[in-house]
Amino acid sequence: MSDIADFLFQTLREAARSEVLPRFRRLAQGDVREKTSAIDLVTEADEAAERFIQAACARSQPAAVFVGEEGVAADPGLLTRIRHAEMAIVVDPIDGTANFAAGAPMFGMMAAVVRGNETVAGVIYDPLGDDAMIAERGAGAFLVRPDGERERLRVASAQPLTDSIAVASTSYLPLPQRRDVLTRMAELRILANYRTAAQEYRLMASGHIHFQFYLKLMPWDHLAGTLLVEEAGGYVRRLDGGRYLPSDVAGGLLTAPDAESWAAMRALLGPNIA
Repeated sequence: MSDIADFLFQTLREAARSEVLPRFRRLAQGDVREKTSAIDLVTEADEAAERFIQAACARSQPAAVFVGEEGVAADPGLLTRIRHAEMAIVVDPIDGTANFAAGAPMFGMMAAVVRGNETVAGVIYDPLGDDAMIAERGAGAFLVRPDGERERLRVASAQPLTDSIAVASTSYLPLPQRRDVLTRMAELRILANYRTAAQEYRLMASGHIHFQFYLKLMPWDHLAGTLLVEEAGGYVRRLDGGRYLPSDVAGGLLTAPDAESWAAMRALLGPNIA
C-alpha cells in the first residue's frame, strides 16, 4: 500500500472514531438537515468529519486540491478544479447519510486521489467493521482488515441476466422512464438499492453482486468505488460506452463483471436511458 493510500485509510479511520461513531444513533434534534430534498440530508457528523479530514489533508498534502461533498455544497466551483488539478483528494465524509441519520448500520466513508483527471487511488472505509477496501491503479484491490491482514478482491464471474444481482439508483429518472427501467430490470434475479454507493461498491468489488447502475455522477460517490471495481477485474463505463473520468458529472454509469455482460445489461436498460 502506498503512503497516500495508507494515509487516507488512517485519516478516515481517525475521523470515524472522533466525529462519526460518537454521533451514530445519538444525533440530537437539529443535527440533521435537508439539502435539496427529503432524501438528500446532511448531519453534524458529515460536516465535522469533513473538517477533520480536510485539516489532516492540508497538513499532509498541502499542495493537493481538497474536494469534499459538503465543501462543494457551499462552493460548487470546487468541482471544476478536479479536471486540471495536479493532485486532488476527493472525499465523501459519510456516504449513506440517510441511513446514518436513521440509525441504520449501512454507510461508509470514501476518499480518492486524482492526478491528471485520472483516479489513481481509492479507499472505502466501513466505520462499523473497521476495515477498508483499497485500490491503487495497476496494483489491484484489497480488503484491509483491522489487524492489517490483506485479502485480494475479485468481482463475481459473469452470469446470465436471469441469475444476476444488481443494485440500481433510479430515483433521478422521470417517472415514465423509471417505470420502464424497473420493468426491464425485473428480468434480473435480484434488484436492490442500499442507499449507499460505498457499500454497494464494496459488494461489487468483493464478488457479491454483478451490476451497478447510477445516473447521478458526483465524484465523491464514484471515484474510489469505480477504481476498486476495475482493479478487482470488473468493467466500468458510462452509459454511452465511454470511460468514466473524475471530471464526468453526467452520462450515467454501469459496472459489470466484464465487457460482454456490460453490453447485455446495457441492452436490457433500453435506448431511452442515456
